[in-house]
Amino acid sequence: MMVFVVADNIVGPLGVNTDENFEQVIRGNSGIRLQDREDYGPAPFHGAMIPHELLEKAIQGLHLEDYTKFEQLVIASVTEALSHTAIRLSDPRTGLIISTTKGNIELLEQQEEGITPPHGQLQPAATARKIAARLGAVNTPLVISSACISGLVAILTGQRLIASGQYDHVVVTGADVLTRFVLSGFQSFQAVSAVPCRPFDANRTGVSLGEAAATMVLSKDPHNADILLGAGAISNDANHISGPSRTGLELASAMQLALSGSGLQPEDIGFVSAHGTATLYNDEMEAKALHHAGLAAVPVNSLKGYYGHTLGAAGLVEAIISVKAMKTGVILPTKGYETPGVSMPVNVSNTLRHQPSRHFLKTVSGFGGCNAAMIFSNYELRITNYE
Repeated sequence: MMVFVVADNIVGPLGVNTDENFEQVIRGNSGIRLQDREDYGPAPFHGAMIPHELLEKAIQGLHLEDYTKFEQLVIASVTEALSHTAIRLSDPRTGLIISTTKGNIELLEQQEEGITPPHGQLQPAATARKIAARLGAVNTPLVISSACISGLVAILTGQRLIASGQYDHVVVTGADVLTRFVLSGFQSFQAVSAVPCRPFDANRTGVSLGEAAATMVLSKDPHNADILLGAGAISNDANHISGPSRTGLELASAMQLALSGSGLQPEDIGFVSAHGTATLYNDEMEAKALHHAGLAAVPVNSLKGYYGHTLGAAGLVEAIISVKAMKTGVILPTKGYETPGVSMPVNVSNTLRHQPSRHFLKTVSGFGGCNAAMIFSNYELRITNYE
């Protein structure tokens, strides 16, 4: 069964809907700023945080005073995305998936020392049920928390639930908030860059973190749909709790399965939206994987220079921006990239290219050695291609 993308939304540091976000990206603007926040630590850091005025704009009129920032972001994103469709979560044939790595972890920072919040407030499943109730969902929400591949795995899971006949529509949403807990964790790895991140660049020095919520509404109904979900795959390299594979073979396997499952060859792919965190080992691993999968000559970009690493939202945010790019007929540049910095050269896009694409490949990787890859296709062009 074919599954289509019928609506989407991003609430992030660059805007409160997809069009606002894409406009900023196409202009080359980044949400990464120097954050001077004493509550986050003794030193300023570069991160893509949602300005207060944008958050207020996103939740305006929703009466979410009794919800955490994480919950507000998810509710606002889902509400805006569904406003473009007739699909409702009150329909028993509509499912809800929420992807996140940290959920309401911010609650730990809002307690007096020595006091922890009630256990249920920190459980992602309990938070998801609270969000689902506010959105009027009749089905129990599904939570995907699989490190930084969570967002793309959530899309793949939604596709499979529709293809299996369990649902006609699935609302896939994901979010994470940039908290002191998250920042200190990456700082403990010495993985946070002192300057805005530079994916695949020889002078890259680590990640820039970010926060966002994003939603993709999936349906079996092709009415008004122009994006078709292709095949996706998940792999694990079991190399290290935080360090990726040294060979890239496992991510390459996921890429190849996504291609073959979609009936495509590497030359059919217009561009690859890579994970591209700008750490030494991640970018090196991805470059090797692209070679093993026969994709070294295909244009590749990373959107981390615009959004930072948004963790559980990354796969969704970057897939949505890439869908918009494909529909617009452009290949986006990798912000921060100047000098090739991986041992197996790849075709990193560093200028805005006006080039139509029938398909693109989205990849993500995460702690624990998890990887995922998925094909997104222009439905109208794909039908023409196979007629």
